[in-house]
Amino acid sequence: MIPDRAGGTRRLGYPVAAGVFAVGMAGTTLPTPLYGLYRAQLGFSELMVTVVFAVYALGVITVLLLAGNVSDEVGRRPVLLVALGFSAASALCFVFEGGLPMLLLGRVLSGFAAGLFSGAATAAVLELAGPGQEAQAGFAATAANMGGLGCGPLLSGLLAQYAPWPLLLPFLVHLALVAVAAVATWLLPETVAHPHRLRTPRPQGLELPPEVRGVFAPSAVAAFAGFSLLGLFTAVAPSFVGQTLGVHNLAVTGLIVFTVFLGSTAGQSLTERIGSRRALPLGCLVLVVGLLLVATSLAVTSLPVLVVGAVCGGIGQGLAFRAGLTAVGRAAPAERRGGTISAFFLIAYLGISLPVVGVGALTLTLGLRGAGLTFSACVIVVTVAVGLYVLRRPPVGDD
Repeated sequence: MIPDRAGGTRRLGYPVAAGVFAVGMAGTTLPTPLYGLYRAQLGFSELMVTVVFAVYALGVITVLLLAGNVSDEVGRRPVLLVALGFSAASALCFVFEGGLPMLLLGRVLSGFAAGLFSGAATAAVLELAGPGQEAQAGFAATAANMGGLGCGPLLSGLLAQYAPWPLLLPFLVHLALVAVAAVATWLLPETVAHPHRLRTPRPQGLELPPEVRGVFAPSAVAAFAGFSLLGLFTAVAPSFVGQTLGVHNLAVTGLIVFTVFLGSTAGQSLTERIGSRRALPLGCLVLVVGLLLVATSLAVTSLPVLVVGAVCGGIGQGLAFRAGLTAVGRAAPAERRGGTISAFFLIAYLGISLPVVGVGALTLTLGLRGAGLTFSACVIVVTVAVGLYVLRRPPVGDD
C-alpha cells in the first residue's frame, strides 16, 4: 500500500479527490454566462470574447507542456494545492476586475490551474481507488472533469440572474469552495510512493512512453474533436443564445451550456457498459450526429434543436473521451502516468482553443451563424475520419 501522512490508510479515497477536481474545473468555466455583461461593460467584440476564452487554453497548454509530469516526481497532493492556489488567484482577478487586462490575467491563471488539475487530479483519483474500484474511479475522474466544467456556468448563471452582484458573487462563492477543497486536499493520502523535491524543471513536450504510442494518437484526436464542441458552447453559444435567439436570462444561458457537459457525463457513464473497444467509434458517431443537430439549430434558429444537439454531442464526446482516457491511462506505466495523461489533455485543450479563436475571427465576416456552420462542418470531417480509423484499428484491446 502506498504510504501517506495518516498512517497508510485511504479512508478519504477517490471520491474526495474527485470532488476537489470538480471544484477546480468549475472555476474555469465560471465566467461563461457573464461574457455578455463584460462585453456591455467593457465594449469589446465577439472576437475578443473568444480571445479571452482562448488565453485560458493557452495557460492550460503551457502548464501541460512545461510541468505536466511534475506530479509524478513531487507527488499529487502538492500539485493539487498549487492548482487550487492558481484557481483562487484567478477568482480574485475577477473580483477586483478593472478592465480587459485583469480578465485576461484571470483566464491565464485559470488555465494554469486546469493544466495542473488535468494530469495530477486524474492520476490521484485513479490511484486512490481500492481493489475492485478501478472502473468507478475512472468514471469519477472523467465525470469530475466534465461535471465540474458544466457546473461552473450553471452556478454563475443562477447567481448572476437571481442574486445580487452578478459579476462578483459567483467568484466569492467559488473562493469559498476552493478553501474547502484545499482543506480536503491537505488531508488526502499521497499516492506517489517516493515523492521528492523537483530539482530542475524539465519540459515534457509530447514524448510518450513506448507502451502508449499505439493507443495515443486516435484517442487524442477524438478528444480534440470532442473538446472543440465543448469550446464552441463555452465561448460562443452564450452569444448566439442572446443575440440570435433573443434569450437574455443568464440562468437559461448557463443551463444550456451545462447540458453539453451533462451529456458528456452521461456518455462517460455508458462507456463501461458498452465496452471500451466499441465506445470510441460509437462516441465519434454520436458526436457527428450532435454536430449535425447543432448546425441545424444554427441554420433554422431553433433553441430546442440546439439543446438536443448539445446533449447528443456531449454524449458522443463523453463516450469517446472516457474510452480514450481509459486506453491511455491503462497503457501508461505507473511512473509516467501523470505526464502521459497530461499529454492527452494537451491535445484535447488544443481542440478547445484553436478552433474557437477561428470561430471568433470568422464572426467578423460571416456572423455568428455562418461561423458556427463552418466550424461544425470542419469538426464533423475530423470526427468522421477518426471514427473510421478506430473502426479498422481499435486502440483499446479489452472491453
